[in-house]
Amino acid sequence: MQTITQSLACAREALLPHSETAALDAQTLLAAITRRSRAWLLAHPRARLTPCQHRRLRRACARLAVGEPLPYVLGRWAFYGRDFVVTPAVLIPRPETETLVEQALAWLQRHPERRRVADVGTGSGVLAITLAAECPTAQVTATDRSVQALAVAAVNARYHRVEARLAFLQTDLLTAAAGPFDLIVANLPYIPTAALKRLPISRFEPALALDGGEDGLRLIRRLLTQIPARLARGGLLLLEIAADQSQAMQALVRALLPGAKVHLFPDLAGRDRVVAVAF
Repeated sequence: MQTITQSLACAREALLPHSETAALDAQTLLAAITRRSRAWLLAHPRARLTPCQHRRLRRACARLAVGEPLPYVLGRWAFYGRDFVVTPAVLIPRPETETLVEQALAWLQRHPERRRVADVGTGSGVLAITLAAECPTAQVTATDRSVQALAVAAVNARYHRVEARLAFLQTDLLTAAAGPFDLIVANLPYIPTAALKRLPISRFEPALALDGGEDGLRLIRRLLTQIPARLARGGLLLLEIAADQSQAMQALVRALLPGAKVHLFPDLAGRDRVVAVAF
């Protein structure tokens, strides 16, 4: 059987055409297969895989070689310090979305009397579950059109033991949500349709979670029209956007929600990532 060094090399080769962090991703994959830490793998380069581990690695490398994302191969991915189940029915959590979480938690800390939260287009539930876990007094409603996505989110809620404070609702945006909510968060699709077709992620991740229509703002525009009836006075709406959409978003908010205050927050790379809308 292969040694750790040989196995890492095989995994790295499969990942290299599709990942900018192939070496790190190879370690992550092998750590999951062997149930060892990355540090242990690096400290034991001559250790050998068992036959079962070798078969799992071979199957995983075959999937990675055709571009399937590592999180789907693993079946889980980390977000804000927690592990979440992910399947092709849901979007893979991205580090930039943690900016939205940080702004939401900061607002909840400043407003301890406001605990009614909605997560629109919850997907795997990372936003709703993280907010519920980090703010134990929050009551969160998580919506999604996809039954399959809500099933994944429910699994994650049970795993993180916050299901008692989460209500999952199959609906289009906030159409069937009672409200009003003190805080509404949403990481809706914001990639323009034409641009999405050119991206490798379109082959594997659900179009429902990525396709933002002609200008990337189709669903965000529709959500903004629902906000006056769903957001409590003095509440806050937080939206993730693409780095090049900040001006368009500000203009859209001014047109649809006259009098609303708009603020932009950058991600760790300094790019505009989160739009805050308050009345």
